[in-house]
Amino acid sequence: MFDTNVLPSKEFNLPIISVGNITVGGTGKTPHVEYLLKLLHQDKKVAVLSRGYKRKSSGFLVAGLDTSSVKIGDEPRQIKRKFPEVAVAVDGNRVHGINKLLSGAAGFDPDVVVLDDAFQHRYVKPGLSILLVDYNRPLEKDYMLPYGRLRESVSEKKRANIIIVTKTPPNLKPIERRIISTDMKLFPYQNLFFTYLKYGALKPVFFENAELLTKKIDDKKLDVLLVTGIANPVPLKEYIESKYNRVEHLKFPDHHSFTVKDLNKIDKVFNAMASDNTIIITTEKDAVRMSDNKIFEPLASILYYVPIEIEFLDDDHEVFNKRVASFISNSKKIQGLNRSI
Repeated sequence: MFDTNVLPSKEFNLPIISVGNITVGGTGKTPHVEYLLKLLHQDKKVAVLSRGYKRKSSGFLVAGLDTSSVKIGDEPRQIKRKFPEVAVAVDGNRVHGINKLLSGAAGFDPDVVVLDDAFQHRYVKPGLSILLVDYNRPLEKDYMLPYGRLRESVSEKKRANIIIVTKTPPNLKPIERRIISTDMKLFPYQNLFFTYLKYGALKPVFFENAELLTKKIDDKKLDVLLVTGIANPVPLKEYIESKYNRVEHLKFPDHHSFTVKDLNKIDKVFNAMASDNTIIITTEKDAVRMSDNKIFEPLASILYYVPIEIEFLDDDHEVFNKRVASFISNSKKIQGLNRSI
């Protein structure tokens, strides 16, 4: 219905970048959005608009530094904490959300809007659409829901200007890249890139306990209870297992809201492992929800998370950065409050 204009796709006269996927489950949207913010926020006034998945609020809401993940969702909360100068807003109606941002709801007039998880939200027509594909789940070998994990037909990747194969091995061979590129059957207007996850040094979930970090955190003799509530914890689990002595894993559903019952389960497993060399490690996204949940405060001295970011293979980041910069510089921007078409 969108393809035949029965349903409208609204365009705006400012640069709008969409980041999304076709499959259900994690493809690394948040670290890719954060990469864009690092690239843009020094020179541009940037706003991020998300639907705020699983938040306990409704309508349009602009995040403050103290706005909880309950109100805006864990991913917008994470982004706001890392980029306080960026406007982060949530709205299930993206057209309404963009119009609110253009009317100054975030306190400034944005130069560019980044739409998080919006590949299927076709009521807005972005100027630059970035589609993420998990290296471990090729589109061509997947099927539509409920038999497979595809939200829509593989053919719909034609709407993307840029396709990024995420979570690739850092040492992906050139021949593998060529095979993937051939299998993708891309159009001439589409650019293909490859990224991998880069894990950072452990950080405390509760910032006030930063002084508790010690050199023993990187000790190979350390035992770890890994607690995850994300779609695909396998890459992180493999990374943790490669660094530490013993790893036990408690897996919860994606975007899980932790309860006292969950905490008791975590305590039980931790106490069964406990020694002077045992800590709890969680994901960056889970850490956002835990830090907003007072039930986890008693674990502050042993509770850490692994920050992640993405890296492009080879020198692809230079080509990608230029592609984004070119899009923004060539986009029209009409001054004033009414910039929608």
